Amino acid sequence: MQVYKNILVTMDCSPVDDAVIEHVSALALQNNARVSLVHVVHSHTIDQDRALRESAEAALKARQEILEAQGIEARIIIRSGEPETEILSEIEGGGYDLVAMATHGHSFIGSILFGSVSRTLKHRIRTPLLLIGPRP
Repeated sequence: MQVYKNILVTMDCSPVDDAVIEHVSALALQNNARVSLVHVVHSHTIDQDRALRESAEAALKARQEILEAQGIEARIIIRSGEPETEILSEIEGGGYDLVAMATHGHSFIGSILFGSVSRTLKHRIRTPLLLIGPRP
């Protein structure tokens, strides 16, 4: 029985993403699921947006290649704006069976942004939410 067909993984482009990818890749392989990697660029200037987007593309591409090397279909989604709003919008329109994200390992600012996102998602989505901590 295929439980998950379409998995969304929120990425913050930190080393903790590797723990999430490791866990999600096992689920995706077991379920023959497609994985979407989403990152939200939160910037205040065009130059900052450009630099953060470029960095995010490289980080997500590296994770996409890891998944595809295992035979998992993976796509990259990069949005700009407020992380909570953009991730909620992606979840609502994406038909996902599971949302996975890291719980720790962020910078101070990342902890504020992604801590807030995980709290919001926990209370506002009906899709199962998998929270994964960093590796020891």
